[in-house]
Amino acid sequence: MSEIHDPNLHILHYYLTASYPCSYLEGRIARSRVVAPGHLVNATAYASLLRNGFRRSGLFTYKPQCDHCQACISVRINTAAFQPSPTQKRILKRHRDLSARKVPMQWHDEHFLLYSRYQHQRHPGGGMDEQGREQYEQFLLASHVNTELVEFRSSDGVLRIVSIIDVSDDGLSSVYTFYDPDYPGSLGTYCILWQIEQCKLLDLPWLYLGYWIKESPKMSYKTNFRPIQQYINQQWIDYNPGQA
Repeated sequence: MSEIHDPNLHILHYYLTASYPCSYLEGRIARSRVVAPGHLVNATAYASLLRNGFRRSGLFTYKPQCDHCQACISVRINTAAFQPSPTQKRILKRHRDLSARKVPMQWHDEHFLLYSRYQHQRHPGGGMDEQGREQYEQFLLASHVNTELVEFRSSDGVLRIVSIIDVSDDGLSSVYTFYDPDYPGSLGTYCILWQIEQCKLLDLPWLYLGYWIKESPKMSYKTNFRPIQQYINQQWIDYNPGQA
């Protein structure tokens, strides 16, 4: 693959998927470049792939490579320089009763029930709201890298958030987060703020947030965390909303 020059990746190969309907932009057709063989994407290789704009979903590590579109842009937060906005500070204060706990990377009935509620209410008709146990496990619990499963409970012991996070040598990668759709107070934003704080505690400079699409309202929240960088033309550059 010509745009990657990294000794950690010399044994990997890349292939293009067939075309499929874009999940984010209506009427668009998407393709992805997928890393193979998947079992060789260990923690070291994955760290290098993250720095080259890739992302993980289950055992698949991929990067959008559409024939006529370049809307998907990999983004990462500069955690050392990040300072929460007044709104973000209020969200942190509102949820100060939430407690986080790492749990084993395995099936939990309670997690799946929350996941199903979240998908049915936040993403109805998108396909993920009809997933069963096998699809859930393949999507969120299958990993060859250093992955942590973190649950957040309110002071009454009720499960409110579940977050899957990959740990890399230069940052954390926010794989997927789902939460109680009826619990008020921007739980998605809170979880990103918590992950930023974990990066600071671990002295990790970056929180990788996956892909941002300017035209997608579902993605707009990502650029609320600044300073943030975009991966464009094989290099990371600071996001400037005036030039977006």
